[in-house]
Parts: sequence; C-alpha cells; structure tokens
Amino acid sequence: MKHPYRVAILGAASSGKTTLAQALAQRYGAAWVPEYLREFCDVRQDVPVATDQFHIASTQVAREEALAALGGRFLFCDTTPLMTAVYSIHYFGGIDAQLECLAASRQYDITLVCKPEFAWVPDGLHHEEEDVSGIIDSILLSELARRGVPYTRIGGSLDERLRQVGQLLGD
Repeated sequence: MKHPYRVAILGAASSGKTTLAQALAQRYGAAWVPEYLREFCDVRQDVPVATDQFHIASTQVAREEALAALGGRFLFCDTTPLMTAVYSIHYFGGIDAQLECLAASRQYDITLVCKPEFAWVPDGLHHEEEDVSGIIDSILLSELARRGVPYTRIGGSLDERLRQVGQLLGD
C-alpha cells in the first residue's frame, strides 16, 4: 500500500495551524492529525512539564501513524515532535535525548511553517500570560535550519494559505 504524502504544519500558537490542517483535509478529502497537546492539557487541566514532553510527542506520532496506515493521498499533520522540541527549548531549556531522537527520526514530504500573523489568543497552553509567538517562531526557524529541514512559509488569509499550499501540492 502506498503511504500518504505527509504534510507537516508547524508554527507558534495562534498561527493558524489547526485551521489550515482542517481546511486542507476538507479540500483534499484527506485525513488530518489533530494536535495531541490540546487534548493533553484539556484532560489534565494543566500545562505540561518537562517530563511530559516525550509522551506528548510520541502520542502525536502514534496517532499520525494510525491515520497513515489507513492510506489516502495526503496526511496533514497539525504539528510534529519538532514543535514539542521547540517548546521544550523555550520552556525547559533544552530537548531531552528521547525527544531529540524522536524529532530527528521523523520525515515529512513537505514542511509548512505558518507565519505568526494572527492575533494571539491565550488557549491555556502557555506558561506566560503574554504572546511568545515571535520567540517560538525564531526558535522553530533556527531548529529547522540546524536540522537542514527545507520548509515553506505560509501566510495571509486562509484562502491565501490554501492557494499557497495548493501550488506546492500541484493543484
């Protein structure tokens, strides 16, 4: 069975990742992998600590693999272990060995980085009560460069973002 073309959708909080993943899945009749971190925080009613990071990333991967096994042309991934690593750098001062190994092992056919251009909305996933989107965006771009991961910046309205991704996917 042919595996789906995996699209990683990365970016800071409130950058439009989830909205884009849902819209792309609908447009292409494809599956999308929701961000497990949201569920984790909702269930725990708290933000994660350093020792939760590998669990969060590995659960994200397990859910991605379960949907990939169903086949289909595309699989849109609303975050990857790399974003967990980025947040680990910011909030906990580094990436533990297990998380680093997991993040380094994940391969995506295309990586999209959503520009942090929407108004920040606190969603309970932050330690601070302020917008850290610019900081997270900088760390993400630095990590992508360090790892040699090619990416495409996506910005503008949802329609503009869909057009940009459509061009990348060969529409």
